[in-house]
Amino acid sequence: MTKTVIVTGSSSGIGRDVARAFVARGDNVVLNGRDPGKLAEVAAELGAPEQIATFAGDIGSPATGSELVRTAVERFGGVQVLVNSAGIFGVKPFVDVTEEDLDSFVNGNLKGTYFTTQAVVRQLQRQATGGSIVNIGTVLVDHALAGLPASAALVSKGGVHALTTSLAAELAADGIRVNAVAPGIIRTPLFGTGDETASARLALLNRIGEVSETTAAVLYLADAEFTTGHILPIDGGFISGRSA
Repeated sequence: MTKTVIVTGSSSGIGRDVARAFVARGDNVVLNGRDPGKLAEVAAELGAPEQIATFAGDIGSPATGSELVRTAVERFGGVQVLVNSAGIFGVKPFVDVTEEDLDSFVNGNLKGTYFTTQAVVRQLQRQATGGSIVNIGTVLVDHALAGLPASAALVSKGGVHALTTSLAAELAADGIRVNAVAPGIIRTPLFGTGDETASARLALLNRIGEVSETTAAVLYLADAEFTTGHILPIDGGFISGRSA
């Protein structure tokens, strides 16, 4: 059955590849990002205009989630899946983090995920046919690195993990499944010019991950009818051990 999927943060990185995969398998996708030009580029690249709608907006605003749902309903008749991929990451020593820094991560990671999910859940409850929500967290929430001071980013992503398990319990009676993918170190624009050799040694598989591998996990969780409340690490064995 064709599904309609909202993918936030779909103008780059993990979200972009997730959107590509859903379109490739025949689903309808509502793309979201802050830059209308980048969204238009992605939509053109995907090359299936009958399956794609776009809405540019900052998910830190609750109004954006409502508009994404409205777009999905008006264009495709409803929504079945939400992938909360939009997010930011940054490194800064704890004692140097400002209120502005913290607010930025909370708004971009936790608040955006929270209110976009809220808007989608209201629609799923109206449809009364269940649905699936997949959040993007990080394995660093539970396995921080001494050389990567990212307390503000990880506090906000930790909230996403907590939201995942809490909503899985609260929404199970509605047939709404809530899971998360927790990537390790993945080759995305956020990785930038990082030291790939050093990063690879942090995982048992002795390499960094590719976005296609996080996408495979998102697709699995979107479809897994007997899985909810699960946070799935995609980290090459980072949380299990080290390659050296």
